[in-house]
Amino acid sequence: MSVAVTVSELVVRYDRVVALDRIDLELASGMALGIVGPNGSGKSTLLKTIAGLVVPSAGTVEVFGVAPRTLAPGSIAYVPQVEAVDWSFPASVADVVAMGRYPRLRPLARFSKADRAAVDNAIESLHLGDLRNRHISQLSGGQQQRAFVARAIAQEPKLLLLDEPTTGVDARTEESLREIVRGLVASGLPVLMTTHDLDRASEWFDRLAVVDRRVLAEGDPETVLNSGAYAGIREHAHVHGHARS
Repeated sequence: MSVAVTVSELVVRYDRVVALDRIDLELASGMALGIVGPNGSGKSTLLKTIAGLVVPSAGTVEVFGVAPRTLAPGSIAYVPQVEAVDWSFPASVADVVAMGRYPRLRPLARFSKADRAAVDNAIESLHLGDLRNRHISQLSGGQQQRAFVARAIAQEPKLLLLDEPTTGVDARTEESLREIVRGLVASGLPVLMTTHDLDRASEWFDRLAVVDRRVLAEGDPETVLNSGAYAGIREHAHVHGHARS
């Protein structure tokens, strides 16, 4: 099984604050890796660094053997947390999903039949057909989340990064997202996802990592959830609430 992501001795600093401290992680193709940790643990920073949006202060990140920023456009699909998105720009659901195809288009090229099919398939897979012409500002949080996951799927990436995609979604949407993720993983796509919801971690992920600026535990989900590292994270969450990182 080929290695999709290699994170080695990764350090990320914001001014004098260390967000990530010597992180080592590996993700193989056709695997889903879940990342769990408390508020401020660096989970979102880790995804942004793998996506090439944040430059490491030290250490390396390689995606398919090269630096993320050197990959062909559209190779990595990154879905941020819903609250990190500006919802005021004028776009329908179909417009948002179609944006997933833009990195693949040559300058001034028009949408092909394949582009339109990819957009339609993504809209249907996320059960957004009835909402395709709705302005995104009129959607619920869960519907917005589905629209951005659909955009990522329409992109047909080689790596999918999801930052807490189940936040604010109902049980039906969560299950459809899980089925989509597992289907993509079964087709060989590597998926890295942060989450607070661990009730069904073993159904979502092949491997799970506890991150609090460093990797505290990593392995199969059942083993990690029964580890002392996870118990400490859970206690922290009860004390400080379920805030975002």
